[in-house]
Amino acid sequence: MTASRFCTACGTPLRDGVRFCHRCGTPTDGSAPRAAAPTGGSAQQVLPWAVAGIALLCLLAFIVGQNIGRSRPGAAASAAGPVAAGEGRAPDISQMSPAERADRLFQRVMTYVSEGKSDSVAFFAPMAIQSQLALAPLDAHRRYDLGLLGMVSGDGAMARAQADTILKEAPDHLLGLILAMRSAGMVGDRAARERFAKHLTDVADRERAKRLTEYLDHDPDITAALREATNPSIAGPVGPR
Repeated sequence: MTASRFCTACGTPLRDGVRFCHRCGTPTDGSAPRAAAPTGGSAQQVLPWAVAGIALLCLLAFIVGQNIGRSRPGAAASAAGPVAAGEGRAPDISQMSPAERADRLFQRVMTYVSEGKSDSVAFFAPMAIQSQLALAPLDAHRRYDLGLLGMVSGDGAMARAQADTILKEAPDHLLGLILAMRSAGMVGDRAARERFAKHLTDVADRERAKRLTEYLDHDPDITAALREATNPSIAGPVGPR
C-alpha cells in the first residue's frame, strides 16, 4: 500500500499500512463493511436479536439517540447517524475527541440496529466497543452504553459484566438492574430475569427520586424497562429453560 491511495468511499488520502479509512471507516482493501461469521454460521447468526428485528432493541436505538444530545453537551451533532447521499463527506472521526468518537460510533451502531442493517452493526460494533473502553475508567452511563453495545452484538456476557460492575458499586442502580434484567433474558435465564425485574420495580421510585444525571438522561429507557419488568410479554426474547 502507498500513501497515494485514496478511500474508495469518501476519497480521503490513505496513509501507508492502514486497514480502514480514518474518516469513514471503510476497509482499504475495497471489501464491503461486514463482520466475519463464525465457522459454519452466517452474519445473521452473529446478531440474532438484530436480525430478528426485536422491538426492544429498536426502542433502545431511538431512546439512546434522544439521550445522547442531552447527556453530553455538543455530542448531538457528532453522534448523528451515517451521512446520507448528497450531504457531503462523512465527519472525520480522527478530528473528534475520544468521547465524541465514542458517541458517534455508538449512535451509528444503534441507528443501524433500528434500520435492521445487521452486517453494518456487526462491522461497526467492535469499533464502538473499543472506543468506549478507551474512555476508562468508565462511569455508570458509559458502562450502560457499553452493555447496550454488547446486547446488540449478541454478547450477553458483556452486557451482564457491565451490569455486575455497576451493581457492585451501587446495588440499586437502575441502569445496572436494567442491563442485568435484559441480559438475563437474552441468555435465557428466566429466574435471574424475574429476580432483577422485581428488584428494579422495588427500588425504582426511590432511585428516581435521587435525580442522578444518568437517570435523567435515560428516563425514557427506564420507563420502558419498568414496563418490561411488569409485563414480560413485551420484553426481549427469553431463551429455552
